[in-house]
Formats: sequence, structure tokens, C-alpha cells
Amino acid sequence: MKTCKVGEVMTPAVVEVRQETPFKDVARLLARHRISGLPVVDADDKVLGVISETELVRRQAAQARRDKEGRFRLPALRRKARVAAAKARAMTAGQLMSTPAITVHPEQRVADAARVMERHHIERLPVVDEEDRLLGIATRRDLLRVFLRTDEEIRQEIIDQVLTNAMCLPPHTVIVSVHDGTATLEGRLERRSDIPVAVQLTWRVDGVVGVMNSLTFRVDDTRAPEKHSSRRIAHHWLPER
Repeated sequence: MKTCKVGEVMTPAVVEVRQETPFKDVARLLARHRISGLPVVDADDKVLGVISETELVRRQAAQARRDKEGRFRLPALRRKARVAAAKARAMTAGQLMSTPAITVHPEQRVADAARVMERHHIERLPVVDEEDRLLGIATRRDLLRVFLRTDEEIRQEIIDQVLTNAMCLPPHTVIVSVHDGTATLEGRLERRSDIPVAVQLTWRVDGVVGVMNSLTFRVDDTRAPEKHSSRRIAHHWLPER
């Protein structure tokens, strides 16, 4: 079953900076290329951290607040206050970047990369090789290309790749319908254990955002067979005369 990988949708041409890149140059690069963030790499192109547009805005706000108040007054959040103070004084990319960088590998599934973005509330992921060298960048827009497939394209792949090729089910055993990326599976399978397999494989189809399971089964092969106690047949002998 074909699954779209990060390497197929990433942008290989990446705007990057070094640790020593001045803060103002970072801001100019973001504005010139109309991007919301970029990776920070070392001399071997290994990703050290990431700078987002949000961090630049926070830096400017923190600087303004620091100039106004003279110092940070956050006694309850001392560590965060120290980090904020350092960001406000940041003059280079290395001082401003968030580290460690959250990255992905090109062979990872697009759906998995999207979950990483959602979990960490980030807009872009540096794509790296086994030695953490930068290969490209995957943005939310890149990943969304996969989810722009039509419902009919998704339905046909579920039928062809999941039900026919992977599970070897006869045609029309399962009725598949897809609406706005949500797939509904209806029908009767031979074994109960096949139901979670069908659901899990359907989830793996690119473009699927939800699965509604309405499958039934003929044989429950998930339960151990009942054990019947053996019965001895009593023989009644007629008394001798």
C-alpha cells in the first residue's frame, strides 16, 4: 500500500543561518523570502535549532518591556524569566534559536509528521538524515497537499490497496464511503480479528482524517474455544441370576 513520505513533499531548497548570523540578518531573511521560520545549522549542515517569526516578535516585545521596566519582575517564574531576558538580549541566531530542534526524517509518513507539528504547535519541520544533516524543510502547507485528495480518490485507494490487495477480500465484501476525508466501512467479515486490521490499514491511507467502523463478523475468533468436560458413560450391569 503506497504511503506518502515526508521526502516526497518537502521543500529541498532551504533558507538557513549559522549560529553567528546577526539578529537583524535573520529578520531580513524572513521578510525577504516571506517565510515564518528557518533552521540554524553548523559548519557540517547539522541542525542545531530553529528560529520562528514568533520568537522574533517575542524578542522585540521582551526588549521593549525590559527597557521600560529596567528588569524582569517574574519571581514566580525565575527560569522562564532568565530565558526571556536572554532572548531579549539576543544578538545572534544562536542566542535566539529554540533548541533542540524538532526534526523528521524523509522516510517518515506525512501523517506522522503532521501529528508532530500538532503536538508541538509548530509550523515547519527540518528534514534531516541519519546524522542530523539538513535535507529540506516540511511546512504545514507541504503536508496539507496530501489531505487535498478528493473523497473518490481516497475511497478507491481503500478498496484497491486495503481491501483487495492487503486483505484479499472478495469484491463488495465491504462497502466504502468517504465524506470530507472520513471513511465509513460497512459489511460483514468472516473473522472478528479482521475488523481492527481493516480499520488500522484504512487509517494509514493518505488523506483519511477519520474512520467510522460499521463492520460485523461471522466468526468470533478472538475468544478461546470453550472446553467441555468429558463425561464417562456409566454401564449398568444386570445382576447375575
